[in-house]
Amino acid sequence: MAYDQSNMNLVGKVADVGSNPTTNEDPKDKLSTMRSRFTTALSAYSESREDELDDLRFMAGSPDNQWQWPADVLATRGSVQGQTINARPCLTINKLPQHVRQVTNEQRQNRPSGKVIPADDKGDVEVAEIFDGMVRHIEYISDADVAYDTACDNQVTYGEGYIRILTEYCNDETFDQDIRIGRIRNAFSVYMDPMIQDPCGSDAEYCFITEDIPKAEYERQFPDAAPISSMIAQGVGDSSLSQWINENTIRIAEYFYYRHTPTKLNLYPGNMSHFDGSPEDKQMKMMGLKPIKSRMVDVKKVMWMKTNGFEVLEEREWAGKFIPVVRVVGNEFEVDGRLYVSGLVRNAKDAQRMYNYWVSQEAEMLALAPKAPFIGYGGQFEGYEQNWKTANTTNWPYLEINPDVTDGAGGVLPLPQRAQPPMASSGLLQAKAGASDDIKSTTGQYDSSLGATSNERSGRAILAREKQGDTGTYHYVDNLSRAIRHVTRQLVDMIPKIYDTERIARIVGLDGEVDMVKINPTQPEAVKKIIDEQGMVIEKVYNPSVGTYDVVVTTGPSYMTKRQESLDAMSQLLQGNPQLWSVAGDLFVKNMDWPGAQEMAKRFAKTIDPKLMQDDDKPPELQAAEQQIQAMSQELDQVHGMLQNVNKSMEAQDLQRKEFEATIKAFDAETKRLTAVQASMTPEQIQDIVMGTVHGMITSGDLINEMPGREMPEMNEPMPEQMQGQVPPEMMQGQMAPPQQPMAVPPEGMQQ
Repeated sequence: MAYDQSNMNLVGKVADVGSNPTTNEDPKDKLSTMRSRFTTALSAYSESREDELDDLRFMAGSPDNQWQWPADVLATRGSVQGQTINARPCLTINKLPQHVRQVTNEQRQNRPSGKVIPADDKGDVEVAEIFDGMVRHIEYISDADVAYDTACDNQVTYGEGYIRILTEYCNDETFDQDIRIGRIRNAFSVYMDPMIQDPCGSDAEYCFITEDIPKAEYERQFPDAAPISSMIAQGVGDSSLSQWINENTIRIAEYFYYRHTPTKLNLYPGNMSHFDGSPEDKQMKMMGLKPIKSRMVDVKKVMWMKTNGFEVLEEREWAGKFIPVVRVVGNEFEVDGRLYVSGLVRNAKDAQRMYNYWVSQEAEMLALAPKAPFIGYGGQFEGYEQNWKTANTTNWPYLEINPDVTDGAGGVLPLPQRAQPPMASSGLLQAKAGASDDIKSTTGQYDSSLGATSNERSGRAILAREKQGDTGTYHYVDNLSRAIRHVTRQLVDMIPKIYDTERIARIVGLDGEVDMVKINPTQPEAVKKIIDEQGMVIEKVYNPSVGTYDVVVTTGPSYMTKRQESLDAMSQLLQGNPQLWSVAGDLFVKNMDWPGAQEMAKRFAKTIDPKLMQDDDKPPELQAAEQQIQAMSQELDQVHGMLQNVNKSMEAQDLQRKEFEATIKAFDAETKRLTAVQASMTPEQIQDIVMGTVHGMITSGDLINEMPGREMPEMNEPMPEQMQGQVPPEMMQGQMAPPQQPMAVPPEGMQQ
């Protein structure tokens, strides 16, 4: 009952993720409980395991071992293994592997896979996709398909298989760990809590994984353990504990169990709950907050122990919240309080025995045909007895008889004749065909399911019969899917605990492409986007510990099958719509199976409009709102531009106003100066000066043009009343006439 040695050694490393237990539990009581549980599990599984072992042996039957023939039948037919001369035939035509492989290989072509989905409002879809990629990476580096296939083979063959989860250090120079999915080849080495109700064993309180190792190997692996002699002297190996030690080997067991700790849970204002005595709880009490209400809860932690039945060799706390052993069950029954499991072989054993018997009977009859005896009259063989004794085994060129033998009346007797040999009757042939059909009916698989021709002629009838066969064995695939879901759920639970430091994690896509993502368990949000100056997302950082996630399982064709199917569908679509090459040509090239297809797809993608390549998964409502905001932003830009133009116009008008005011001030100063010298001038001189000044300003346009919003009035329009008293009468007529004489120059005494 040994299994892979490396798995047990790795578990010693995984335990480092948890802390060493610090409880007051007595080690003797702990070991006593462990031994009691192991004895209970061993007794509960003993009867079922005997039948399962017989199923496995029957499945592996061949002409070399004759495991499908009962020993008493072999004795009565004179057949001894390796010595079949002069014995009746005991043929083994094993048809069961074909039926078992039909189920297991169907599973390999349609392998179940888990998909992570957010389970609360804090979960993020992008983080769920990162979980999917990390799970696929763990499955890839662990060769998880081997573990799944082995569990499925054992499940279908004799009724139960197991998958385990473990961790190991990334390398010898780091404390970072990776999660692994381990294979358990020998399901008989696992003893799970027999009181479980879930087919996967998720509700198991304990589980054992045993290994029998030689005593020398035990002393090498555990040099600090108690000597074997002391174990025997203290009772390990007596009638009650004989399953732990024998003459040549010692049993080492990995023991997973739950440690229950009753703890009070306090609820504080703001819907915040903390365990009593925790740092968060103490902080709340220091702030003066009192619990609204409290209740007692059972806090469970998974513990791992390696033991020899006598002492604890190693013990640590497991990182996950589930026992890392997943059960894959076939047919399960509980009879009189005892658990029984079976696989596909159990109900087909008698049909297979009958088929072997009828095949052997047919072969025996055909073999006896050339050995039929010769029948003659007494005296005919006299003198030739030796030749006639070997006539059935030796091809003599001729056989002689005595010709003078008469019937007493002088008549010559006829020549010796061979007796009629036994022939295979029609009943024998029908019995053999019936045994073959019985194998099919007991396994739920018929000719169409096995790929052989049957009496179905139409495609619909063939599909219906295939569906019937799949339905008869679907519970095996369904139980495997349920087990893989539980495995994925455990991985999702352990990833935030194992990847608890900032690191670059590797993820694997559905198409097998590898990518790298940044994990930061300390950031408060699930996804942190790093944006550059242009507003483009240049990097995303994920925190898988934020939010709650669940797992669903999908069963269907593998990715390679899906890729071929999608290639055929896209080929037909592109033939009917050639314009799709410009938007989806890279996807078509990517699914092609020839060297360089991936690189060509990348280069082809560069020719597609970048807008089509954007991964925009926003809802339509949000997209419409963003478009509306963008339109409003454009309108605001236009209004802002108009306001800028208005401001510039107002600034220009203000400048013009200031220049006009300066001109007025200059004119006013000149008027005051003239007023000052008016007293020494004659009226004629004053009139000449005023007329010259006004005429110069009017002809140049400086006065009128500097006035904002005013145009020079037509000369034929009446002059304003306030100016009529200031302009000479001769200037108010039709047109302003030029001055009669040039502007006079003030007398010499009036110049400044």
